[in-house]
Amino acid sequence: MLLAVLYCLLWSFQISTGHFPRACASSKNLMEKECCPPWRGDGSPCGQLSGRGSCQDILLSNAPLGPQFPFTGVDDRESWPSVFYNRTCQCSGNFMGFNCGNCKFGFSGPNCTEGKLLVRRNIFDLNVSEKDKFLAYLNLAKHTISPDYVIPTGTYGQMNNGSTPMFNDISIYDLFVWMHYYVSRDTLLGGSEIWRDIDFAHEAPGFLPWHRLLLLLWEQEIQNLTGDENFTIPYWDWRDAENCDICTDEYMGGHHPANPNLLSPASFFSSWQIICSRLEEYNSRQALCNGTQEGPLLRNPGNQDRARTPRLPSSADVEFCLSLTQYESGSMDKTANFSFRNTLEGFASPLTGIADASQSSMHNALHIYMNGTMSQVQGSANDPIFLLHHAFVDSIFEQWLRRHRPLQEVYPEANAPIGHNRESYMVPFIPLYRNGDFFVSSRDLGYDYSYLQDSDPDSFQDYIKPFLQQASRIWPWLLGAAVVGAVLTAMVVGLTSLLCHHKRKQLPEEKQPLLMEKEDYHSLLYQSHL
Repeated sequence: MLLAVLYCLLWSFQISTGHFPRACASSKNLMEKECCPPWRGDGSPCGQLSGRGSCQDILLSNAPLGPQFPFTGVDDRESWPSVFYNRTCQCSGNFMGFNCGNCKFGFSGPNCTEGKLLVRRNIFDLNVSEKDKFLAYLNLAKHTISPDYVIPTGTYGQMNNGSTPMFNDISIYDLFVWMHYYVSRDTLLGGSEIWRDIDFAHEAPGFLPWHRLLLLLWEQEIQNLTGDENFTIPYWDWRDAENCDICTDEYMGGHHPANPNLLSPASFFSSWQIICSRLEEYNSRQALCNGTQEGPLLRNPGNQDRARTPRLPSSADVEFCLSLTQYESGSMDKTANFSFRNTLEGFASPLTGIADASQSSMHNALHIYMNGTMSQVQGSANDPIFLLHHAFVDSIFEQWLRRHRPLQEVYPEANAPIGHNRESYMVPFIPLYRNGDFFVSSRDLGYDYSYLQDSDPDSFQDYIKPFLQQASRIWPWLLGAAVVGAVLTAMVVGLTSLLCHHKRKQLPEEKQPLLMEKEDYHSLLYQSHL
């Protein structure tokens, strides 16, 4: 009943922020290659009249790429987003968004000057009301068309270089499903030819920053949609789990009594339709996923290929990952050894750190274990468990950052697979974000994890950080007051000494006291303290 009430109440909030802006989907925008929409607050492009930002040329990195993708000029995602746009909004200060209408992560308020730190919590720590609200938010996002964003249903070439736009509406939830498909789809080479060994968000250094950004933007979507500014994605701590304990009707949906591959009719996720799951069909037609519904959500946890994924990850597996000191190594792809990223992603053994193509462990293990929609890379975000899973993966990434405290230069600047260099813009996000921008602590992006707060030795420093920042703004006044106080103290002490010396001169030597009177002692002591 509570879910139904929340669902109905929330239909009145229909705001979104995301990635092919509707305002930039016209033939004029595509042919001029400019995406600088006006900010609603003042009507000027990028909110320039209000000092929020300005329309500027995009500066692309020219750092060399790895050898994994041997083509140039055949994929719209190369040198993102230059195939579609070469001018976008560049926002100032703490402003962000395709029209500089939002605040950077970690800031809020009308002028984006108010810092905030939100906390992601274990889904089992949510009370019934909080849990039901989260489920209602998911369902609302699934059934609300994004007013600000559309998805392309053809390549730039199929759009006749922009003169014939091809875009479809999409729901807020499915927008993120489509993005996860688009970033990992195969390259269409024409005819019946495709190139499979390409992925702008997996199997390389950008895996963790890319998914970190995806979750942040998804949270921002829900906050805007519902007006709940404190919403955060809960995480599922799957360490040492013996089964899928969130796969119940109370949480993310249980088994269907008659068909183990379907969800229980008692879960409203059983009515969800998935998109972007038929990769081979798209490849054969040299087409993109257009958001058409493709059937129900599938999930059969625990009945996976046990030769490839014998169990869910353990606490020891996570600890081994965290002990690896190198973020990336070697070829910086799924064959990398002793790479924290490759081991956490699941292409290297959490026992040895050696790449093993026959096994799927850690992050990959959860996808395989679910044995359904979530087990195929391009369509995996259809399953809402994807969000809870990746929130926990992100928390492990955060633990590693706090333990090893790497400089941003640790993230590879060059020779990573296409799209994964430090200064490369992440596909398919507009506004633009670089991989290296998210190789920082989550607290610098405005969020933390509840279980990391309890054990973090720096939590006290974070607690007093706002007070230190405030003190830094008033330190000139404090310094001036200290100087004035010192001058006054010196004057009082000097005057007192002069008076005492004058008094002693007036007394005969034999009448001068050997010890101060009690009152004189306390008077001098007080002056000294003053």
